[in-house]
Formats: sequence, C-alpha cells, structure tokens
Amino acid sequence: MIRTHPNDPPLTGWEAAQLTALTARMAKRSLAGPDVDQRDLQNKLDRILDGARKRQEKAKK
Repeated sequence: MIRTHPNDPPLTGWEAAQLTALTARMAKRSLAGPDVDQRDLQNKLDRILDGARKRQEKAKK
C-alpha cells in the first residue's frame, strides 16, 4: 500500500499509477493555459480516492 498524503487512504499500486497518470495529464493541460477545463480529470481523481476510502472502511469492519 502506498500513502500519498496523511489525510488520504492507502493506495494500491494500480491506484497510485492511475493517480500519477492523471496528474501528468493535468500538468500537460495546465501548460495550455489557465482557461483549460480540468474538471473531468479532477472528478476521475476524486473517484479513485473515494474508492480507496471505501475499501479502507470495508477492511476496518
């Protein structure tokens, strides 16, 4: 398990790879300028973290 931030749940290797790829895509889009919409990538990132939180809660039970 990989921990990214103290408030984030531990991530599997696959989740960490997905977050890395999404972060790279977001950085690439930011080079295009401040008017580029990144909500779709942010929503994907949030979904991955939500899934990790649900998995962590399920494991606690």
